[in-house]
Amino acid sequence: MSSLLVFPGQGAQRCGMLAQLPASVLQEASEVLGEDVRQLDSTQALASTRAVQLCLLIAGVANARLLEHQPDYVAGLSIGAYPAAVIAGALDFCDALKLVSLRGELMQQAYPQGYGMTAIIGLELSTVEALLADVHSQQTPVYLANINAENQCVIAGSDEAMKRVAQRVKGNGVARRLAVSVPSHCALLRQPAEALAEAFAQITLKTPGITYLSSSRARPIRDPAMLRDDLAFNMCRVVDWRGTVQGAYERGVRLQIELPPGAVLSGLSRRIFEQGSVIAFEGARLDTLQALLREEGGHHR
Repeated sequence: MSSLLVFPGQGAQRCGMLAQLPASVLQEASEVLGEDVRQLDSTQALASTRAVQLCLLIAGVANARLLEHQPDYVAGLSIGAYPAAVIAGALDFCDALKLVSLRGELMQQAYPQGYGMTAIIGLELSTVEALLADVHSQQTPVYLANINAENQCVIAGSDEAMKRVAQRVKGNGVARRLAVSVPSHCALLRQPAEALAEAFAQITLKTPGITYLSSSRARPIRDPAMLRDDLAFNMCRVVDWRGTVQGAYERGVRLQIELPPGAVLSGLSRRIFEQGSVIAFEGARLDTLQALLREEGGHHR
């Protein structure tokens, strides 16, 4: 049996999420960024995409380090891929901080307002795709962004386009706007992704020491060049989270631990994990999590 750590994406953030983290990690991040990162998780600061993404990176890495034992697999949804790559030993934490700072800025500058993401719950994927084809135009761009579960996906695009999709969903499903102010995981972010790829070209990535599962390819990536491409361009590629978790389960994973903040990914995985344990770090005792990882054959850091 194997273990998997999963790291959430944007929308999971909340104010105060860095408050209880070890001072050493906050100090390290503050020195790299040249600012006090504890100022990034106020309600006001979290209106910024850059602040949200940095907070999710820092919280993911800091909490995963507390587990003491390494998992067999890591995976992250969107920005969650960055702490996953750090914990896998493929990306240096200092480099990740600089890249995520740039990633957030590029995404925010590309679409400062009028765009975002909406979860569609209760409809089959084919139905959603037909709706998108109907609404999408140059004036009202809208795309499939995430495949989260059998009857749950996320769309990204302009406010007007998402409003039109939501009106057509009424009565058959639920359309819920997410706390994300940019249209991630679609062609609209191709240019920011290319700019980020240029910054990635200056960074050294290593072969992961822990198996890294790409959430856009829904399979492991070991080659550093492919990993660089995966991280740089994941902002403009569809996330197949359902396929990623399904693939992990089929590879023998029977313990999934979701890193803070939140428990959204745990809810999605429980539908796939017919056997085994799906646990959110938040709300669980640290010693219990450490013991579970150790029992699954986790290696000491």
